[in-house]
Parts: sequence; C-alpha cells; structure tokens
Amino acid sequence: MEQFLKTAKKLMPTIATLPSKEKNRILREMANALRENKARILKENTKDVERAKEQNLQESMIERLWLDEKRIDAMATSLQEIAALKEPVGRVLEGWVNDDGLRIEKVSVPIGVVAVIYESRPNVTSDVGGLCFKSGNIAILKGGKEAEYSNQIIATILQEVLLKNNLPKEIISLLPDSSREGVAKLITMDAYVDLIVPRGGEALISYISKNSSIPVVKHDKGLCHTYIHEDACIDSAIKIAINAKCQRPGVCNAMETLIVDKNIAKTIMPKLYESFRANGTLLKGDKETLEIIPVAPISYEDYDTEYLANILNLKIVDGVDEAIEHIREFGSGHSEAIATENYTVAEYFLDQIDAACVYINASTRFTDGSVFGFGAEVGISTNKLHARGPMGINELTTYKFKIYGSGQIRS
Repeated sequence: MEQFLKTAKKLMPTIATLPSKEKNRILREMANALRENKARILKENTKDVERAKEQNLQESMIERLWLDEKRIDAMATSLQEIAALKEPVGRVLEGWVNDDGLRIEKVSVPIGVVAVIYESRPNVTSDVGGLCFKSGNIAILKGGKEAEYSNQIIATILQEVLLKNNLPKEIISLLPDSSREGVAKLITMDAYVDLIVPRGGEALISYISKNSSIPVVKHDKGLCHTYIHEDACIDSAIKIAINAKCQRPGVCNAMETLIVDKNIAKTIMPKLYESFRANGTLLKGDKETLEIIPVAPISYEDYDTEYLANILNLKIVDGVDEAIEHIREFGSGHSEAIATENYTVAEYFLDQIDAACVYINASTRFTDGSVFGFGAEVGISTNKLHARGPMGINELTTYKFKIYGSGQIRS
C-alpha cells in the first residue's frame, strides 16, 4: 500500500496543473463511457445485488446498491454537470497590497490526495472520482464489500478514459487493500494522504475519527427532524413530513423524528396517522402521541436511531423551545426543518438550531449536492471544519498565498 500511495502522491502535479478545458473534456468523455458501458456495469452490479440478497442485507442497503439504466444515466449526467461547473482551482479569493508594497493573493489550490471511504452506493465511485478530478485532486476510493463488483467496473471505465488521454490511471483508484487492516493502515499514512472522508455507519466513522493521523471530514449519520409549529399550514406541513420520510427512507437526509406542537396535536395527528399509514410507515410515539393515535410505544434509544427505513418517531412538545431542546439532544448536525407561517418563530428556529442545513417550510430531502447546484457531492459533512453540509468541488480545495515583490527586504 505504501508504494501505491507514494505513486499517487507523485502524480499530484499532473492533475493539479491540468488545464480546465482538458479536465472538462475528459469528464464529458467519462460520462459518455458510462452510458456506452451500461451492459458491463449492470452485469457486475447484478453480482453484488444477488450476493447481498444471499447474505440477507437490509432492504435499504440493497436499494442503495442496486443500479439500472436510469441510475447509470444519472451518474453520467452528474459527471456532465461537474464538467459544467466553474473552475475551482486558481480562484483569487482575496487580493491586496500591504504597507511594504507586496501584492498578496489568496488563491484556491487542490487539497492533494483525498481518500474517501463509503458504503453501498456505487454512484459514489463516479461522483467522487469526477469531483476530485475537476478539483485537481488524486482520488483514493474505498467502497464497501457489498458493492465490490460495481465499484471495480465503474473505476475501470473511468481509468480507461484517463489512459486514452495519456493520463495515469492512478489519478482515480480503488484502494488495493480494502480489508479492515487495509483501512487501518491507510488512515495512518499521513506522509502520502492529505484528507480522509468517511461516509457510512456510525461505528466506521467513530473508528476513523479516533484513529486517523490524517485530517478527517466526517459524513456522519443523519438524525433529521421536522417540527410542525402551531402556526403551520396543516396541509403543507403534512406534505412536507410525508416527503421527508417516505420519498426515499433509506438516505441520510430522510426525517427520523417528527415533532408536533401540542396545541395542534389533536387536529393534525389523526391526519398524519392516515397519511403515513397509506405510505406503509411504521410509527412510534411518546405517551402524549399514544393518547391521540394508535402507534407503537417509543423508547429513549429510538430517538437516537438512524433507521434508514420507513420507520418514524413521533413526539409532542410544548412550544418551539422544547422542540429545539429535543433536536439539540438527539440531532446529528445534518438537516433540521420547521413548518410554520410565523416569521418570528421561523427565524428564531434558524438561529437556534446548530446543523449544516436548516429549513423553513421545506423537506430535509433537499440536502443534496446536485440540488444545491454542486453537480454532485462527496457527501454531507457534519463537521464544522473545513467543510459543512453538501461537500462539492470548492470544498475539495484549500488555498495558498502568492506574494509578488519587487526586491523588498524586511527591516
């Protein structure tokens, strides 16, 4: 592995200085290659899905793992969108002349070698490969074993395009040793790797955060909440809640707990119950909820659970401050929402909630790089440094100072 990473590090100047026009042309070629090789991708993906079913993996994981022609087209479109984005490297972020007559520019530059560890979703291989390529970084990708065949064929197709353009295939590579021991070694190789981005299970992220000698940007679990305030538009709030949970339950921006103000609970809870039941949602509620609708009783641990399934917690609170208190205790800093027509309460909620994305009258499902206009995302960062929320190409850059002088010396 050390030799593999050493090679990757040496290639940094090759990709970091590649002209924007070339990068964009190659990204479009990668998009075309994915479409032209659908049969190859589907064949390998079928192997992963069949193995996942044999191993009785969760339906939510199989859903994220599974590819069809539409999803491959979406992967290709994502690469095209990345190509169309503004060049992230070489931006002059600030510029000034100091008292000594030195012209100083703060300029965006690639981070370097970026290792991304992820589970299940094969589209991450092409998305992250494309984002790192556009931002002038070397991509080291470590997908989960459940997507082994899919990730390998997608990476191979991207590498074929690199080779066709006389570029080293190691610019976008899968980690050669994908075992736990391999990951344990990777996160200590700070001489060659500049950033680790883990996205996946809580145990994986916790282990990497505690043991990595390389800077880590965590993409932690999504314990997302929606609070329906007493001044909410009832019909709109119900639609938002249904979308936040049911549109795609197995993703990190899906709502896990719905909080309802006690002053409207008796009016809205029966309507919510019927709507969620029509969508096949398993509902769990606190004592106050059970007095209104027939749902399963909830435990304290349930509020701290990322289901990634069509299961929802319900809680009744006495006002916005109690809702905020609950979110502060159980939220993961991902995405939180309030439904209300009260502007003062809405702004108070926005200011008080400490999360990457906070919504007024909208579904948490919008927390997504492509929706935000980033083309794609490395993931949703729950860090406060150096990236937060959807992590796109600009978050894959750092900066340096360029100083232009004319013979100045310091006295």
